[in-house]
Amino acid sequence: MKFGISTFVNDDTIDTVTLARAIEERGFDALAIAEHTHIPASRESPYPGGGELPRVYYRTLDPFVTLAAAAVVTSRIELITGIALLIQRDPITTAKEAASIDLMSNGRFVFGVGAGWNIEELRDHGTDPKTRGALLDERIEAIKALWTEEPAEYHGRFVDFDKSFQRPKPVQQPHPPIYIGGNSNATVKRIIRHGAGWISNPLPPEELTRRVAQIRDGAGDDVALTTFGTPADPAYWAVLDDLGYRQANLLLPTKPREESLRILDDLAAKVATYRG
Repeated sequence: MKFGISTFVNDDTIDTVTLARAIEERGFDALAIAEHTHIPASRESPYPGGGELPRVYYRTLDPFVTLAAAAVVTSRIELITGIALLIQRDPITTAKEAASIDLMSNGRFVFGVGAGWNIEELRDHGTDPKTRGALLDERIEAIKALWTEEPAEYHGRFVDFDKSFQRPKPVQQPHPPIYIGGNSNATVKRIIRHGAGWISNPLPPEELTRRVAQIRDGAGDDVALTTFGTPADPAYWAVLDDLGYRQANLLLPTKPREESLRILDDLAAKVATYRG
């Protein structure tokens, strides 16, 4: 099992260039970045983790801009949207942004997507919460068409465009890996429908085991599994390893530069010990 780093990159913490270089220098395999375009002040939607919404959610950099910066100062690590809120994004623009990062990084982009939990946030983008799942499905399909067809077209209920040319195409063939986030029966069906992988949050081991079994029952044993926000707990890593995860992206708390570097050192040492 490989190990990457997942984090919320904010405007008052370690800078992207230093972070990306430090991750690669310490032998980690990936950088996964969270996304929130904005946080509505109403706080109607409860934070899934319980309690007050953590401060880091309010100051996130755009993930595609962040990963583009990381791409040009690294040569090896995967660059993951963990997750891109595709129900809030134009699919044509997103397809171009993602393919551009894949080109700039020589094929290191990984497309993590999801339907989101902040109802007020997605409403501000004109998304109807009741149909966000169907919207997500169509946008995934439309982006895959733009990545793989020339010219591409897509005709759905929510996404509709005639034959069009879009460049660049991704370096990875047939397209960058797609991972879907979430923890529901609908998520499992979506992973199977799109031939995608699962990017899971730090769920209890028994819940991970149940969901992985569901996914494999429908899609086979070769479904790719990765994570966002994995705790610095070797016992938890062992659970992921036993379940066949290809990668665990450890949570890097959102901190200033020097503190972030110290935490990365500690995480790298723990990984080295775990690997023996």
